[in-house]
Amino acid sequence: MAPHEALRIARDQSLDLVEISATAQPPVCKIMDYGKYCYQQSKRQHEAKKRQHHVVMKEVKFRPNVDGHDYEFKKNHVLRFLEEGDKVKATVIFRGREITHSEIGRGILDRLIQDVAQAGQVENRARMEGNTMAVILAPKKGQAQAPPPPPSAAG
Repeated sequence: MAPHEALRIARDQSLDLVEISATAQPPVCKIMDYGKYCYQQSKRQHEAKKRQHHVVMKEVKFRPNVDGHDYEFKKNHVLRFLEEGDKVKATVIFRGREITHSEIGRGILDRLIQDVAQAGQVENRARMEGNTMAVILAPKKGQAQAPPPPPSAAG
């Protein structure tokens, strides 16, 4: 339909000619109330933003001489973070002469990787960064849960 004809029909119905898709050949237009169209678009964007999940980087710090209970406690934190869909940076911090025994830190991180293998996968292998050794774990594909739906108002 010719643009001037579509504009005439829209004016007769006291509505607006709204361009829906400018990139299409020919451009797609609809006869509707423009205010209502803008409102619906903002509602759609708001809903999409609400469903969007931001991946957050959490960090869990270990020491080379970490105790068994402390290790288990922090491992459970890592598992919880991965199940929530967040990435985890596990670091082993060396102080003083501990840096000469970096194989102990690598052993702790390797043990952690094996313990959380069912919930996460290694994104970056363990590597030294100054006096810390770090590994980044990401949730497995399809494993991460979506954020819980908002509670609905009961009648």
